[in-house]
Amino acid sequence: TGTEGEDAGVAPDTPASDETPSPHERVRARLREKFDAGSFDDQEVEITIQEKPAIPMAGAGQDPTDPTMGGLGSMLESIMPAKTQRRRLKVPRAFEILVEQEIEPLIDADRALEAAIERTELDGIVFIDEIDKIAASERRQGGDVSRQGVQRDLLPIVEGSPVTTRHGVVKTDGILFVAAGAFHDVAVSDLMPELQGRFPIRVELDGLTAEDFKRILVEPEHNLVAQQIHLLAADGLAVEVTDDAVEAMAGLAADANERLENIGARRLMTVIERTFEEIAFDAS
Repeated sequence: TGTEGEDAGVAPDTPASDETPSPHERVRARLREKFDAGSFDDQEVEITIQEKPAIPMAGAGQDPTDPTMGGLGSMLESIMPAKTQRRRLKVPRAFEILVEQEIEPLIDADRALEAAIERTELDGIVFIDEIDKIAASERRQGGDVSRQGVQRDLLPIVEGSPVTTRHGVVKTDGILFVAAGAFHDVAVSDLMPELQGRFPIRVELDGLTAEDFKRILVEPEHNLVAQQIHLLAADGLAVEVTDDAVEAMAGLAADANERLENIGARRLMTVIERTFEEIAFDAS
């Protein structure tokens, strides 16, 4: 029939006319491509930034871990009017701020807090550095009472007792605790026996060698040598540090640690300052 012929001539996959991108959408797509390619990274734009109200910190006689402090901060944020400020920023930084402002209202703070506490309890790792500083020893004069007090305060935390924080109660029985210290003047046995028992695995590390010091001086992106070069460049002085100079400084640091007190990589700062002291003085 005629109706069947007309139906047979219709192409069902032909896109409708309203699916054609509008001029506005085409311009937006081109700008998106340029933005992704970094064409606007050096340009500045003016945006409106919402400033968060300043939340008072815990004062004298107040416990900063008190959960009511966090509730007070949330209440003040909801009551106090949000302030806005106009700022000129580079496009990448402005994009980051705008994304944060758009995402923040979509976040469920309560669910995020619950998830954070749960992940902390299941996958948390707490690293306690300088634990040798709280070890009481007969070789040290004074302070033993306060050091023992700090150990007693740490004991319930590392043994798995629930800890009250400003965000709620956190169970520590599933958290991995790692402690480290340079036991030169004291020994691990100077810690409380109960605290020693909470760290059953002990690993003794070797001291840093001259080769280790050399790697520390040159491998990090913002190493000590590069910092000194940039500081002197600010005074208009161009300095080149050769490999022999780096090896000499590394050797001095290793030798000083062997002859004097072994303070690890901290020795490099002293060696660097002594090496560039006269140059920096003349440059200023």
